[in-house]
Amino acid sequence: MSVLTTKKAQRVLIVAGEPSGDLHAANMIQAARVINPGLSFFGVTGPKMRAAGCETLLCYDEISVMGFVEVIGRLPAIRRAFKRVTAAFISEQRPDLLILVDFPGFNMRLARAAKKAGIPILYYIAPKVWAWRQGRAKTLAATVDRMAVIFPFEPEFYKPYGLQADYVGNPLLDDYAASLKVKTDLKGFNDTAGEQIVGLFPGSRRSEIRYNLDTMLQAARLLSAERPELKFVLPLASSLDRAEIAAQITASGLAVEIVENDIYTVAAACSAVLAVSGTVTLQIALTGTPLAVMYRTSAISAAIARQVVKIPYVSLVNIIAGREVVREFLQEDATPEKLAAEMLKILDDPDCKAQICSGLDEVRKLMGAPGCSLKVAEIVQEMTGESYEKS
Repeated sequence: MSVLTTKKAQRVLIVAGEPSGDLHAANMIQAARVINPGLSFFGVTGPKMRAAGCETLLCYDEISVMGFVEVIGRLPAIRRAFKRVTAAFISEQRPDLLILVDFPGFNMRLARAAKKAGIPILYYIAPKVWAWRQGRAKTLAATVDRMAVIFPFEPEFYKPYGLQADYVGNPLLDDYAASLKVKTDLKGFNDTAGEQIVGLFPGSRRSEIRYNLDTMLQAARLLSAERPELKFVLPLASSLDRAEIAAQITASGLAVEIVENDIYTVAAACSAVLAVSGTVTLQIALTGTPLAVMYRTSAISAAIARQVVKIPYVSLVNIIAGREVVREFLQEDATPEKLAAEMLKILDDPDCKAQICSGLDEVRKLMGAPGCSLKVAEIVQEMTGESYEKS
């Protein structure tokens, strides 16, 4: 049990821009309040942060977007949101600390404004500047006071820039451990022994749905034609509209069950998963379910990405492993035919499945042990000027 010596109530502004950031921020907030129940959080939130007791300055779905080109259409809303957040820097809500959670397009600009206002900044889940646009590391060093990073090689990367980067482990391990305590069944899908379920995980952003869901459904139709007994399930992200997704599925003519179980329950119930690149690939990896990864975006965004991305893989599973554990199908390579063929291979070839599962086990070991949220919470206490003793 920690003993906390409190000087005064501290107010923390925290900004997350997407579901994964919402999840990690919520877990950190809960851990911080174990150490200091009086710590107050407000900011740009999602449903999990709000459930954790974080006050809402604005909802992240006002600013969440993916892609170089796609962001252009949201610029007016993003500018309005930026003004609302920075207004807190000079108001009676002025925070004692600003925590930025991932989402670099918005948060790095916010860091510059907070630096000018003299507000201490902690960046949790750093921008992947080691993957692309490494020049941003200098910007981070000039604006951010401290970073809590989730890849073990990141502290060494930032050392030449004079930026303190604490490796805190991967926050998904905390989330997965918590999910095991409240494990539920995926109702309606585990009733028949030996049945095979294919998961379609199209992402949590509208732009991801726009560019990926139709291709996934076409691939699933090819699978269904080859294997009529297959069942298909799609987990619905809280940021998406169920009616819109259901309408797109109906138009495809394919039977796909939309479920709202936690992502780990859905992935664990599946025999194989087709997923977009993103945090979800690591969530699936933790369950041990074999998967293939796809990602499509606008042609212009893809062309820009090819010029700036400096690493050979896009999925976090392969990045952590440092090799190809799961197949990646990107842009024009992500055809329904290729995706269906890879899923059939996973389902029908025991050697292929075993090889992927062995790689996923390697990734889980490389991710380390739970405890990330508490480590970040301890950094928050240090930066807000609180003193405490761990027993």
